[in-house]
Amino acid sequence: ECYVVPDVDVSPQGVSIVMISEAAPPSPNDYYYAGGDSLFQQTTVQAFNDAGAAVTSIHDILGLGVYLTTAVKCGKTGYGIKAATIEECSRILERELALFPSVKVFLLMGDVAIRAINYVARRAGEGRVIPAGSTYKIRDRAYFFRGARAVPSYLQAGPSFFIEKSKRRMIAEDIATALSLARQTAGGTE
Repeated sequence: ECYVVPDVDVSPQGVSIVMISEAAPPSPNDYYYAGGDSLFQQTTVQAFNDAGAAVTSIHDILGLGVYLTTAVKCGKTGYGIKAATIEECSRILERELALFPSVKVFLLMGDVAIRAINYVARRAGEGRVIPAGSTYKIRDRAYFFRGARAVPSYLQAGPSFFIEKSKRRMIAEDIATALSLARQTAGGTE
């Protein structure tokens, strides 16, 4: 009932950043592309504003070349997500990511997104993209996935975003880094 795959019209060539968060919300009305003032839209718009991007909606974020999706396509109902669920949904995510040939940066918002990308990479024989470890210890290093930068960060979607100010600051820094990297590679100055 809560199985969610983005239903949004985007130009695949125009997507330079893919932001992958943890899981779809329990209510489809809170998803990124649900319209109105959904919870995921509120917190993500705030995160981009914190990063210095003047946006007011998911449409504005899409206009920056940022595609938003989740690693797990069904609504999260409990605290944790089982590894088998992440691995299974990573197969759907893998097909979804193949739609975007011009991605310069993958923003991995939280441990579930990191694990999903690692599953995708291992299936392709590439090994781990992001090493194990606390996000605050590993987030300032350069990682790559499919020739693009992979930036590990914290979850920006949902009610937990408003709780910890230190994580909110790091999320803003990571989004600003991703936007800067996408601009640099678009200009040919990688």
